[in-house]
Amino acid sequence: PTPTPTPTPTPTPTAEVDPQAMRLVVDTLAGEIGPREGTSESFVRAADLVGQTLTDLGYDVTRQAVPVPAGNSWGVPVPAGESENVVAVPSGADLTAPHLVVGAHLDTVPQAPGGVDNASGISVMLEVARLSTLQQPDVPVVFVAFGAEEPRGPGDDLHHFGSQAYVAAMPAGQREALIGALAVDSVGVSSTGVPICSASGTDLFTDAVRERARAAGAPVRDCENRSSDHWSFVRNGLPGTRIGLAGQAEVAEYHSPADQPDVVSDDLLAEAAEAVWGAVSADW
Repeated sequence: PTPTPTPTPTPTPTAEVDPQAMRLVVDTLAGEIGPREGTSESFVRAADLVGQTLTDLGYDVTRQAVPVPAGNSWGVPVPAGESENVVAVPSGADLTAPHLVVGAHLDTVPQAPGGVDNASGISVMLEVARLSTLQQPDVPVVFVAFGAEEPRGPGDDLHHFGSQAYVAAMPAGQREALIGALAVDSVGVSSTGVPICSASGTDLFTDAVRERARAAGAPVRDCENRSSDHWSFVRNGLPGTRIGLAGQAEVAEYHSPADQPDVVSDDLLAEAAEAVWGAVSADW
């Protein structure tokens, strides 16, 4: 009798950063959709795209309403309205057990297509979400595309609306179980290492993120910054850190119509993804 051939095993995909996938996200958000102020139709289009991507990856995706007031965003009047967070939880994850949050804001100031700020951060968040389906991290990771991060006036209360809403809605058990939140904001432009920023001096969570990113081989530089969604966690007594640091000192195109996709470097974007993936996939 003819022997039964041994089936060829299907190779397990390796969890390697894909710069081309991130470039496609940046090109789509900043090049095709363009400016996406947090209450605009273009923001909803971007949120639909991100939500579908995360759903296709197998996450349980919900949309969290974020009411925002009228105001002035970087010199441009903006109306009152509703933005939203796109929240993706690994199927079956228990968020009363230790877990991480990786977030990036999806909105832009009204006049900017937001290649750096913050299509770059969304692209890294989505890439790490994809890698997490190939190689399960040590602890569950919740991925959030935050709405209405950009300011609508001076002060903390008129900034970071999406992450403020997310933190306010966290049940007590979820707060107690949160290891920390990483806000990926304005990456792919720093040639002196991936900025990993504490909200106020040195803190244990930021130190741990830096340590894990460096152990993964990512070039890292220390910084301090409160101007992103990690601050909503920290100001409420929860651990948080920022990955990325821009502003006009680093990026001349910041918050302007010139913040186009080509401002973002594929190689530097990959470095940022390696840093975030190294941090979240390590032992916690």
